[in-house]
Amino acid sequence: MIDAPPPPAASWWRRFLRLAALDLGPLRRHRDFRLLFLGQTVSFLGSMMTYIALPFQTYQLSHSTLAVGLLGVTELVPLLLFAFVGGALADAMNRKKLVRVTEVLTALATLVLLINALTPHPALWAIYTVSACMAGFDALQRPSLDAMTPLLVDRDELTAASALKSVSYGLGMVVGPGLGGILIATVGLPSAYLIDLLSFSATLTALTLMRATPPPPEAERPSLRRVAEGIRYARSRHELIGTYVVDMVAMFFGMPTALFPALARHYGGPSVLGFLYAAPAAGSLVASATSGWTGHVHRHGRAIIMAAAAWGAAIALFGLVDWLPPALLFLALAGGADTISGIFRGTVWNQTIPDALRGRLAGIELLSYSSGPSLGNVESGTVASLFGVRASVVSGGVLCVAGVVILAALLPAFRAYDGRAHKLPGD
Repeated sequence: MIDAPPPPAASWWRRFLRLAALDLGPLRRHRDFRLLFLGQTVSFLGSMMTYIALPFQTYQLSHSTLAVGLLGVTELVPLLLFAFVGGALADAMNRKKLVRVTEVLTALATLVLLINALTPHPALWAIYTVSACMAGFDALQRPSLDAMTPLLVDRDELTAASALKSVSYGLGMVVGPGLGGILIATVGLPSAYLIDLLSFSATLTALTLMRATPPPPEAERPSLRRVAEGIRYARSRHELIGTYVVDMVAMFFGMPTALFPALARHYGGPSVLGFLYAAPAAGSLVASATSGWTGHVHRHGRAIIMAAAAWGAAIALFGLVDWLPPALLFLALAGGADTISGIFRGTVWNQTIPDALRGRLAGIELLSYSSGPSLGNVESGTVASLFGVRASVVSGGVLCVAGVVILAALLPAFRAYDGRAHKLPGD
């Protein structure tokens, strides 16, 4: 019997490329998901221009890095206050309508920033006030926006939809700040706010063309009891708790962005700072664009654990190197690992949460992935002030890996989670 010849190399490469290629199926098959994806992609690009314009203008007016740091605090407080409210509203109202209202409010806030920037003497207090309002609007909107996705695609497409959303965000984080910086340098600061203001029309148009997404049939009026019901459900599901705490531990110990200005001096000065910020986003974009293989993974708990540990390891290695190219490579690997973790976390959330609770649980998710990076920057800055910048980065990465391993041991239901075996209550 003659053995069959091995497959040609070209055939092997084609299979590899098919496995890695981003799954565009949800965009092709679902009109409403396609509309929302395109609208959000354009709008997020504009938002990233405001993202860099706000701290730039704050420092321009105050000449104080402390003032820039306080900008983050003013945004975190309303986020924490309104996340649960936004979740409760998402389970009691037409989600598309709530997203549209908050999108209009955010556009009006951006208009205020534009007017303030065009005045002869822009007011610093106006920047803080509007930033806080925008964070509050985002907290009200995000649970409804996240809860809409499972209604727009099929269950077996949730991982692909999560990967596509990661591509959208990664593209915005890479391209938006760069374009915003060019606009600020060449045209002037108000132009960044103007482009952001115009970009809101994309999402508003998409929402107008989409079909309605009414609340679940059993929806009730928002109340503290309803919020508590969502919290009790989250506590009862170890797989959900695992997604929250693993990400928070990874971000708390392994988030080094507050140290980038200090590290930039070592690597070559202010011109390097933009590369440090862009590297994780670039890694995230590459990971999202080659995420076709994620649809073949079903043990999502293990995948999240491995990705979070990879984030910590890459951050620790970033802190150990003295040469810029490998430092940027490790940051890119960290950003890619975080994106893979995010894809699988989103899949677990969408697979384990009944529609009647999606909004309230999305509020908890918002707290988990928003508070971790903010608290992590405080942690890294504090450790750096006591033991040095590199000690802070390396120790944070090591503690991230250790924390993830400990949590994996303490949460066996999360570690063993398999999407193929899971059924929602009532299925």
